[in-house]
Amino acid sequence: GDPLQGVQRVFANGVAFAAVKDDGSVVTWGRAHGGGNSERVRGQLCDGVQLVAGTFLAFAAVKTDGSVVTWGSSNHGGNSENVQAQLTDVKDVLGNVGAFAAVKRCGSVVTWGDETSGGDCDVFQERLNDVSWLAATSGAFAAIKTNGCVVTW
Repeated sequence: GDPLQGVQRVFANGVAFAAVKDDGSVVTWGRAHGGGNSERVRGQLCDGVQLVAGTFLAFAAVKTDGSVVTWGSSNHGGNSENVQAQLTDVKDVLGNVGAFAAVKRCGSVVTWGDETSGGDCDVFQERLNDVSWLAATSGAFAAIKTNGCVVTW
C-alpha cells in the first residue's frame, strides 16, 4: 500500500518530513542525512508515536509511553544517547535550529544537541522545574513555569 495513506499529522524540519499515521507509526522522506532516512530507528517508530519535533537536520519523536526516539544529524540533536536515560515520562519536545528541549510530566526539562543553540541547560537546571510550556527561537529556548516565571537559555 501507499506509505502516505492514513496520515494524521505531518511534521517538518529544514530538509525533511515525518508523518505520523493512524496506527502511530512514522514515515519519513526528504534529505537522508537530515532525518529523511529513519532506517536506524525504524523498529522504534513502528507504533505509539504521538508527536514529532524537528531541528534543522534532525527529528525527535515522543511516544505514548513517554520515551523519545531521535534520528538525523547528531550535530543537530539526532543522537540523544547522552541524555537517553533522562528521556522518560516526556510530554512534549521542541526543537530550534540545532537542539531539542523536552518537558517531562513532572515539569523538569531535558536538553540535547548543539550547546550553542541551547542543547545544554545544566547551568539553569535547578531553575527548570514546574515548567508548563516551552518556546524557541532559532538558537535559544524559553521555559514558562507554573508560577509565571520565565527561564531562558
